[in-house]
Amino acid sequence: MENSPVCTLIHSFSPVELRDVRKFLQSPFFNQRQDVVEIFEVLAARKLPKKTSVWSHLHPGEAFDDQKLRLLMSYLHRLLEQYLSVKEASADSLDNQLRLVIAYRKRGMTTAFERAYKILERRLEAQSLRNVYYHDCRYLLKWEDHQLANTLNPNDVSRLLELSEEIEVIYLAQKLRLICLLAAHGAVYQSDFQIDRQSEVLTQAEQDKFANVPAIAIYLHCYRMLCKPDEEAHFLRFKALLFEQAGRFRHEEMHGFYILAINYCIRQLNAGVQRYYREALELYKEGLEKVYLLENGVLSRFTYHNVVAAGLQTGELGWVRYFINEYKNQLEKRYRESSFSFNLARLEYAQRNYGFVLELLQKANYRDPLLNLAAKTLLLKTYYDLGEHELLQSHLDAMRNYIHRKRVLGYHRSNYLNIIRYAEKLTQLHRSDRKAVAALQDAVEKETVLTEKAFFQNILHVMQ
Repeated sequence: MENSPVCTLIHSFSPVELRDVRKFLQSPFFNQRQDVVEIFEVLAARKLPKKTSVWSHLHPGEAFDDQKLRLLMSYLHRLLEQYLSVKEASADSLDNQLRLVIAYRKRGMTTAFERAYKILERRLEAQSLRNVYYHDCRYLLKWEDHQLANTLNPNDVSRLLELSEEIEVIYLAQKLRLICLLAAHGAVYQSDFQIDRQSEVLTQAEQDKFANVPAIAIYLHCYRMLCKPDEEAHFLRFKALLFEQAGRFRHEEMHGFYILAINYCIRQLNAGVQRYYREALELYKEGLEKVYLLENGVLSRFTYHNVVAAGLQTGELGWVRYFINEYKNQLEKRYRESSFSFNLARLEYAQRNYGFVLELLQKANYRDPLLNLAAKTLLLKTYYDLGEHELLQSHLDAMRNYIHRKRVLGYHRSNYLNIIRYAEKLTQLHRSDRKAVAALQDAVEKETVLTEKAFFQNILHVMQ
């Protein structure tokens, strides 16, 4: 029973939703069967009983009837799905008002229709969204206006022209969104798939009349940023639109925009353009302030790490300390302490507070292999800076053994083995041997897989 669709759905409900479901099931408008209410209460219990126990609770003294129980559970499931549908519909006040407009039009109640129509029109323009949803609502509203007007005067087709303009915006915006998503996929996975009639859509979207339509303009500049990464103007325009259009798009849309812009910065950083740390940090700050980088109140641990990295690279250490502490509780609970201690250790290392670094890293339990290796690398750098070469060598040996034991590291294995190798070469290097120093510096610069390249380069640069 535990894996049945109805049980899975019930156990997905929050305490507040369970309370609302009870009210829903007890409403005669939706349900008039008491046995449905009773079986819901039984199945809502945390420890699920066996089918026979459920049946005995509902029909004491009667022989177990599996088919009848299944039918009851199926009926409950349909009602719970209806609850979800009603909940989603009632959450959208504009959609509710539109349904009222439709109802009055179908009943031929012209005065009531016009009143409801004007209310929805004012509310639609007063709210901030200007995405595809906004244009969908405008289209549906204008369609209802046409339906009624056509009934009263079949020769009046003026509203069809407005509908044509609105559907064109909807079509272009939806197509551009798909084109952007495909372009983003292609940037990561090197694919060259194209949406049907893509070039035609792009040409059409570039018309002047769409320049100030947010639902089209932002996707058009997003596409240009993704497909012409070397032309920085496209990124800067897209970023400006992100900051300008706050509130014009829903949270999940803005979240996606920010991730695409940040990923562009990361690609530029991977290409060696260091000033993009500043661009990335601006996006992180704005995205955090507007809560676009949080999903259901939760901040990804990867975003948490990346924000700290950008802040450290730009030297905003005070803000980094604020961020680490301020957003700790927005992390998933299972990653909270490890991510917090590691990133605080990174900050302390940047401020040369090595004692705090050692304390934070040695106490923390890093179960995630990649975070564990990142922490071990920070510990490696700390031992080197302190001149603790014996501790460092012991640490490198343990780190190498750890890597060999872990078989799921993939391409990260080469990177961390390279870090160990170059760290050992560094400890064995004599500063007076200029030739050896130059040779090691040349090898480091030519190494293609080495995330700590800057650390080694800085040390070797001082040696020369």
